[in-house]
Amino acid sequence: MSITVCKLSDLTEGVGVAALLSENRQAAIFRVDTNDGEQVFAVDNVDPYTGAGVLSRGIVGDVEGRPTIASPLLKQKFYLDSGESLQGDSVSIRTYPVTIAESGDITLED
Repeated sequence: MSITVCKLSDLTEGVGVAALLSENRQAAIFRVDTNDGEQVFAVDNVDPYTGAGVLSRGIVGDVEGRPTIASPLLKQKFYLDSGESLQGDSVSIRTYPVTIAESGDITLED
């Protein structure tokens, strides 16, 4: 199922926004300048370590050129492109495929 969540112009580079996908799920959406140019990433908004819906307010960065998000609570980092944790454990966050239409509409595949 595809869900249009916002327009590209609604996003500020390096600052996350939360989008409600369903009654129980939120996505955190980020516009990031990467080595491959500007990209938009979407991941679950829930921090798997605390259960709080806060990743959209996390700290955007990169590790070896790969974009990351650090939870604003306990600062655990995740790769935005894969959802993989950088803590060396098996915890991860879900990622969503993102499509940007010519109109600027951002759509997530659920």
